[in-house]
Amino acid sequence: MEMLGNIAFGLSVAVSPSTLGYCLLGTLLGTMIGVLPGLGPVATISILLPLTFALPPQSAIIMLAGIYYGAQYGGSTTAILINLPGESSSVVTALDGYQMARQGRAGPALATAACSSFIAGTIATLVIASAAPVLAEFALQFGPADYCALMIFGLVTAVILASGSVVKAIGMILVGILLGTVGIDVNTSVPRFTFHIPQFGDGIDFAVIAMGIFGIGETIANLTRSREQRGYVRDYKGLMPTRRDFWTFLPPALRGTALGASLGILPGGGPVLAAFSAYSFEKKLAADPTRFGKGAIEGVAAPEAANNAAAQTSFIPLLTLGFPSNAVMALMVGALMMQGIHPGPQLITNKPELFWGLIASMWIGNLMLLVLNLPLVGLWAKLLTVPYRMLYPAILLICCIGVFSINKSTLDVLLASMFGVVGFLFYRLGCEPAPLLLGFILGPMIEENMRRALLISQGDFLVFIERPISLSFLILTAILIVILVAPAVRAGRERALREG
Repeated sequence: MEMLGNIAFGLSVAVSPSTLGYCLLGTLLGTMIGVLPGLGPVATISILLPLTFALPPQSAIIMLAGIYYGAQYGGSTTAILINLPGESSSVVTALDGYQMARQGRAGPALATAACSSFIAGTIATLVIASAAPVLAEFALQFGPADYCALMIFGLVTAVILASGSVVKAIGMILVGILLGTVGIDVNTSVPRFTFHIPQFGDGIDFAVIAMGIFGIGETIANLTRSREQRGYVRDYKGLMPTRRDFWTFLPPALRGTALGASLGILPGGGPVLAAFSAYSFEKKLAADPTRFGKGAIEGVAAPEAANNAAAQTSFIPLLTLGFPSNAVMALMVGALMMQGIHPGPQLITNKPELFWGLIASMWIGNLMLLVLNLPLVGLWAKLLTVPYRMLYPAILLICCIGVFSINKSTLDVLLASMFGVVGFLFYRLGCEPAPLLLGFILGPMIEENMRRALLISQGDFLVFIERPISLSFLILTAILIVILVAPAVRAGRERALREG
């Protein structure tokens, strides 16, 4: 009954006209950037961060959250109609969705994606509402040593789950931690890496790095990518799935929801990992796996449910522990801190309107997406006809105006431009920039909690193994490191045996 009362309170916050408007704006923007390849929620949220200054905290976070899970909806539209995933997590959807469209079943494929996402969003909202308060109460027992161990565990997990080279992911995290040390040390008042520039005394602004690397850097990278012509399936009539379609895609959607909700909570997890895992799981369960890749409706339902569930449950560690599990959640931390709000276990008591309003808005946003996306599918598909050469000047202009508006500083604009070039180099070198953002956010937190724990223990490092919570996270971290290193050690041993 308490949970129902909390959800009712959240609905009373979320249904106010202004909050509903920002929720609608977020979901529409999310759908649009999900449709357009190359933008993505990280770049879009980075660009819009300065605009949240003038908004109430709950309206700002609800809008940014709508962009995140709205992008998971939008990516499926172009994946199904033209085999061009707007979002990374929609790559799996394109395998069977586009084949269904070519077989004249584009309508059922689009409806399956939308209905599966709505089912996942509804269940994930209930999971957050029931699990978050329990986890927040447990998090009140955390001390500085426990938070330090948790964040180290999160960084190691992010390395293991990162796409591409593990070495490059570690390097990006270290670069992020290094950037996080810039500024005057609050404990000793000693300037670090400021190069005698007064503006660096407070450190590098989070929005400058985010907008530079993800906004400007990704825009430059998109200009270098070739635009491949693809077949556009224009016939998407009959959007309502048949009864047989519904009972076929419902079990995979529920399984995808369960798997995605679990993976979304993990540090480093997210929609991409959830979508690939759900597709692989359904393929293994199928009586005839050869159907997958040839228009199996289960291959659309499971990944779409998984990526939407993962996008929403990734808010759980953010809201309850103050711990960002992926790059988008790191941006959410930045947005909250811009509003003077520190996410963590006390958020539910200090800002209940923000906490429960956000949770209630997730269900409302998913309902908006279901109602709006299917009737407007033609409009979203036509967005792809807009040449990118007409989009990128506006994106760059918005980035520069947004960065300047933070501190009214031209130095911030120059820094964002520099980070844009650096971000482009990262893309060219195959370095995923998301771990850098996690390192930038978590690095100072790790340092602060480590120093606080050592001050309390008078410099005794045993405090990290004397506390059960921190010891548990350190053991898990050690296990992950063994899992990370074991394949390389095994390969080196086999190579030595062959050469010997």
